[in-house]
Parts: sequence; structure tokens; C-alpha cells
Amino acid sequence: MPRHDRPWAAVLPDARDWVASSPDPGARWLLLTAVLDRDADDPAVRAARAEMLTHPDTADLLSRLTPWDAGAPLGGHNAPAFAPNLLALLADRGLRSGDDPRVDAVLDAMLEHADDEDRFSSFAGRRADDPPVWGTLLCDTHAIAETLLRYGRGDDPRVGRALERMAADLADTAQGRAWPCRPDPVTGFRGPGRRGEMCPQVTLEALRVLSLVPAGRRPLDEARTLAVARVALGVWRDRAVAKPYMFGHGATFKTGKWPATWYSALTLLDALGRWPALWRGPGASDDDRRALAELAACLVAYTTDDDGRVTPRSTFRGFEQHTFGRKDGPSPFATSATLAVLHRLDDLADDVARVDVLALGSSKGGTGQVRPPRAPRATGGGAVGRSAVGRGAVQGGAVQGGAW
Repeated sequence: MPRHDRPWAAVLPDARDWVASSPDPGARWLLLTAVLDRDADDPAVRAARAEMLTHPDTADLLSRLTPWDAGAPLGGHNAPAFAPNLLALLADRGLRSGDDPRVDAVLDAMLEHADDEDRFSSFAGRRADDPPVWGTLLCDTHAIAETLLRYGRGDDPRVGRALERMAADLADTAQGRAWPCRPDPVTGFRGPGRRGEMCPQVTLEALRVLSLVPAGRRPLDEARTLAVARVALGVWRDRAVAKPYMFGHGATFKTGKWPATWYSALTLLDALGRWPALWRGPGASDDDRRALAELAACLVAYTTDDDGRVTPRSTFRGFEQHTFGRKDGPSPFATSATLAVLHRLDDLADDVARVDVLALGSSKGGTGQVRPPRAPRATGGGAVGRSAVGRGAVQGGAVQGGAW
């Protein structure tokens, strides 16, 4: 890969060639489109997508997709079996509407089910022993809307109505104006969040949804959307004094879990990185820029190795066939997904290089101690050795860069 476009040279070794030569066509497709910015008609992109369509990993993921109205214990909205999560993973690997009839059947069924206020619904048991019912939490409707937009259903008027309802569901919370944890109107079930607090997960989902809608058709203008994004970023910045229930910012948040379905440093940056006015332009603040750089520095330090590759530290069971489902070595797909998130933040790379990860304060209730993601590894040839905080050498507590 060319080295002249390496804004992360002071932060991260270059793993692009390694991903590009991997046997995982989904990882290669993501690298080409979301890191190297190749168009869909680029020959290499077309070849990777064609290979992805017939690859055993794709067949395995598609086999997990069940009819939307089949009903099953949900097991949590973070579960990879939740169809929006599974379809997001497939979309990240290059799958589109029209590639498999099972996908289109689920998309059609998603459009058919909404409550009387136009929020999309899912059919599931909310607890292990509950019979399945059609219910609507914000982490249902936001995730479903995102899925429909990613698979090209954004022109359907039912999606438009769901987006308008999403905007109307914004509320004043303890953290600021954002999306709360709203009880299900049918079952009364609500997520883990405290009443009156924002829900980091559904707020990130909404920010991703809005980024997929053309600017002129968004139900929120950019000023209000950026205000919500700053609330989400403020949860990280205020982590020493407040923590939304069950949404902490310790080592588990920094390392994440694969496949990435829930609130973590990776998914927070994925959502916020779609809104560059947060860190550049006349309305950007130094505090927001600094907070984003801190998050990116943690993502690099806690998840990447000496060669800039990502080895999953935590995984959902049942995905051992896939490199992102194993903890025994670096994953081309996890690496590509991480590089895609960082690529959106290219013009923050110098700020990230200056972050002292060891000096960052702990979350409320934390010990203040950094938990080493991996043991240090010495390097030869005069290179600076790794620190116990993970990717990057530490000199005087600051994360120093590799070759990227």
C-alpha cells in the first residue's frame, strides 16, 4: 500500500497490506471501501465482493438469519443473533439487498411491523422465559431503521415516519438532550438505564441513523444533531464523576467485544466520527477534540498489536469459524473495521499521538489503575519496546507511534 497517505504514521504501524493479503474477502472489501476509499466499481472492490458472496463465512452468517416474525428469546439487543446486528455485520462485509432472498424477506418484514406511533418493532421474548410479543424499545426501532437505510430502503415512507418519530423521541435527560431508555408500551419492559438518564446505546444508534440520511431529508438539523453528539461525547468526558447505569468506560469499554454490537470505544468513535463538525470548523471546541483524541488513543493502545493488527480480547460464543470470533490471533476483519473508524478521524491523528493514555483519569467507581491489555514485548534494532498498556511504546507515559 502507498505510504504517502499515512496520517497515523506517528501512532500506528501499517496493517493495510496484511489485511489486503488476507483470505477474508469481507475484510478486504471493508479495507478497500472504508479505509482506501475505493469506489464500488473499482475492479478490486468488485472482485472482493464477488468472492465474499460465495465465501463460507458469508454462508454461515446468512444461515443464522431467521424469519423476522419467528419469535425467540432476545437475549439482549447486543446479541449477534438479533437480526439488525447480524445484518450490520453482513453489510460491513459488503452484502447488499438483492444478494440473498433471506435478507430481503427480513427487510420486508421489518417494514411491516411498527407501533401506532411509527416506531419499528421486533418480535421476541424480552426475558428468557417470556413468550415472544411485538414490542418496541428505542434499541429496536433505531437499530431496525439503521438496517433498512443501510440496505437501501430509505425511500420507503414507513422509514421516513420512523425517522420523524425518532426525532420526536428526543428528551431532556440528566446528561443533556439525547435519547433515553423508553419503556416498551406493550410489555412495560425497559432497559437497564435509570429514569431520566440518556441511553448511550440508543443515542449512538440514532447518530448513525441520521448520518445515513441525506442532509436535506434529516428530521433533525445539524445543529441539534451535533448537540446530541456532544452529549454522547460528554459521557466519556464526565466519566470520573458520573456513569450511566451499566455503561462504564473501563478496560472492557476500551477493548470491546466482537462482533462489535454494543457501546465501546470502537462503536462510540464509529458514531461520532460521522460528524466531523465535532472537531473541525467554527463550532468545534478544544474539549471535544481532546475527548475524541483520548478515545482514539485508548482504542489504539488497548486493541492493536506491534504490527497494527487487532486480536479480539472478548468474543461472543459461536463465531469461532470467523477470525473476529477467536482470541487466538489477529483478525483481518476486526483490524479492517478498526482502521475504518480511525480513518474518519485522520485529521485528529496528531492530537491522538500526543495523548498520554497512562495519565487519563478513571471512570467513576474505577480504581484509577490501568489494566494491561497484554504483556510488553521488546523490539530489536534500537526500536522502542512496547508498554504494558498495549499498542504503542510508552515513553514517559505517552503512547508513541510505530510506522503509520
